[in-house]
Amino acid sequence: MSRGFVKEGDQEEVPMVPQRAYLPEGVPNFVTRNGMEELLAEKEELIKEKENLNITNENEKRLDINFINAKLQLLNNRIADARIVEPEEQQKNEVTFGAMVTLKNAASGKIQTIQIVGVDEADIARGKVSFISPVARALINKKVGDRITLKRDREEIVYEITGIAYL
Repeated sequence: MSRGFVKEGDQEEVPMVPQRAYLPEGVPNFVTRNGMEELLAEKEELIKEKENLNITNENEKRLDINFINAKLQLLNNRIADARIVEPEEQQKNEVTFGAMVTLKNAASGKIQTIQIVGVDEADIARGKVSFISPVARALINKKVGDRITLKRDREEIVYEITGIAYL
């Protein structure tokens, strides 16, 4: 039947699904092994959520299933495009993807450690920064003893790399 003869209220709503973490067009979706495990675990959770929907209203249930399916589609695309970067394949003496980098703030002496990870695993609260972030881009190919300068608000912060490790 033509959609022209369907009541307006019967038309399917398109679910508004939040986009995944930003990854520029054409940039490979690098992930750590842990990042891939997180993506696969997220997929399993969405599948379980879909299977365990406890909604009696058919319209609400259909909308929820459409929403979960849309999230699964975005996630499946990310998983399909993922390229796992193994730590043992990285240069041990310079910063590359997956590196745990220890930084010393040149002014305050404060030490912090960050890991360069994929866009979906980035979580600044856990010290994980995306490989496309400004700090990661400033660190790539640097070695212990090198300094980087980051502009933050109206100041420049200088960090010295004091350690590089791969887990």
